[in-house]
Amino acid sequence: MKRANRNFPSRAFVYYAWITTAAMFLVLLMGFTVTTTGSGQGCGHSWPLCHGQFIPAYTIASLIEYSHRAVTGVAGFLVFILLLWSLRGIRRPDVLLPASVGMLFVLVQAGIGAADVIWPESAEVLALHFGFSLLAFAGVLLTAISLTQLHAGKGMTVRSQRAPGHASWWYWGLFAYTYGTVYLGAYVTHRKAGLACGGWPLCQGSWFPGFSGQAGIAFAHRLATVGLLAYAVWILLQTWRFRHARRDLFRAAATLLVLVVLQAASGAFMVFSAISVFASLVHVALMTLLFGALSYLCFASFPEPRSARADDLGESLGEKAALQP
Repeated sequence: MKRANRNFPSRAFVYYAWITTAAMFLVLLMGFTVTTTGSGQGCGHSWPLCHGQFIPAYTIASLIEYSHRAVTGVAGFLVFILLLWSLRGIRRPDVLLPASVGMLFVLVQAGIGAADVIWPESAEVLALHFGFSLLAFAGVLLTAISLTQLHAGKGMTVRSQRAPGHASWWYWGLFAYTYGTVYLGAYVTHRKAGLACGGWPLCQGSWFPGFSGQAGIAFAHRLATVGLLAYAVWILLQTWRFRHARRDLFRAAATLLVLVVLQAASGAFMVFSAISVFASLVHVALMTLLFGALSYLCFASFPEPRSARADDLGESLGEKAALQP
């Protein structure tokens, strides 16, 4: 009798992982809506209830804040089920690791969000919240991608073909730089410095206004974005060299560069729209997708785990032996 390959996820598992990814994406959008609309205290200092009630009195701020809490709770439950399903059904390091990362940072970002409601935090601490939410999203996204690749490859992934050893260093360097740029952007939001420059691309009518005051914070973020664009171009040129061996990495690098350009354009859109809610949502959506593409570059630059390849080989040999008379 043929034994099922435990490294081959079911189609239902793959669909569930992508549904969970969409839920985490929605959490990020709603969280940024809370920040942009100033609804963080829409439920007062009460958590998890709203003004001490399960169903609070209707106000716009309380509706936005409480809806965000509800969606975050549902998404957290979905991520928890995803991790349990991975533990029971797949048990591969390249599935369990991102699923565990997703669950960890769901808890961390929820904790920071609750702490801000009960004990309002500084802008420096609140800026971490968005970064941790991105890490939670990236973990769930990478889990969904790994499961999709395993399902399509009958238990194997594109990472069976090793990328050049130095590639992971390029990608992780960009990851660290991007995370710093994201933190700076979140800090600009929480310091309410988004319009401090008064225009775009010039800042207070100057190419270099200095780094002091609110305008200096906004200018530092713009400068970091220029560096991010240059780094993304360099990454794409380097990845071009082995595009035939690892087409997935080249596509991810090209996608990353496009998203960086769109992200910069959406930053200008935010300034011209006086930081409207719609412009802010476009900005955070592009940042989330950008971070997802970058996370895939980092994750996929590592080879497939040896234990997984050994399991696949062992099961393949076992199946062949079972077919012999």
